[in-house]
Amino acid sequence: MADSNTGPDPSSARDSDKRRDLRTPVVLRVDYDGPDELVFDYTENLSSRGVFLKTVRHFEVGDKIRLMLSFPGLLEPIGLEGMVRWTREDVDPGVGVEFEEGASRQRIEDLIERIRERDPRIVNRLIRVLVVEDNPHVARLIQNGMLGSAERYFGDRLAFNFRTAANGREAIDLLETDTFDALIVDVYLPILDGASVITHVRQNERTRELPIISVSAGGDSARDAAMAAGADFFIEKPMRLRQLLETMGKLLDLETNQAAHD
Repeated sequence: MADSNTGPDPSSARDSDKRRDLRTPVVLRVDYDGPDELVFDYTENLSSRGVFLKTVRHFEVGDKIRLMLSFPGLLEPIGLEGMVRWTREDVDPGVGVEFEEGASRQRIEDLIERIRERDPRIVNRLIRVLVVEDNPHVARLIQNGMLGSAERYFGDRLAFNFRTAANGREAIDLLETDTFDALIVDVYLPILDGASVITHVRQNERTRELPIISVSAGGDSARDAAMAAGADFFIEKPMRLRQLLETMGKLLDLETNQAAHD
């Protein structure tokens, strides 16, 4: 298991020594792509009494560690308390962490089960979107715009998680190895164009029902190609964020805030 995101990070050896003297936990944050990834990792690794945590940070035996486990849509991060039992600083550095037993451990196991069941009091509905766009600036605008406006438009019980692909071949590889709730794909792409990606999706039994929004500045010819391949909607570039959100809401049957329409 990797130490993927950490905080707070000590700025000096003095800070590190002071923290050890106080015996307060070092907080390591581990962010997952979604609930299934967290549940799997907990089931396969974290539910045991101990785990090897890959990290280049220096720890000593006896140091306390608090893992904060999170993913987009989780209302509150889950904290898992542990203590360093051994260290390794060779080509694969890390620490062996033993987790505490007791009431707090049982509470975490209960939370994991509620996440598995998608309890709305614990986790928001997560919408996983693949954005296929060869212009990184446009890809960022789509992601940042939807993330910034999702709560106003759909309320606070919904979260978005984005993956991106810069060409059609990369998109197909992601579609074959991951699961998505919607696809936003440009028509004109390098290596493999958007119409070919859409055709692939519709011919694959696992993905044929995937909602698809096609975008392009190519006018009627791009629209015709995308719709003929099987896209659900076509949006002309430059697209308006509201139009994209409205289309996503229709495709996924998402309830919207009335204020968003005013």
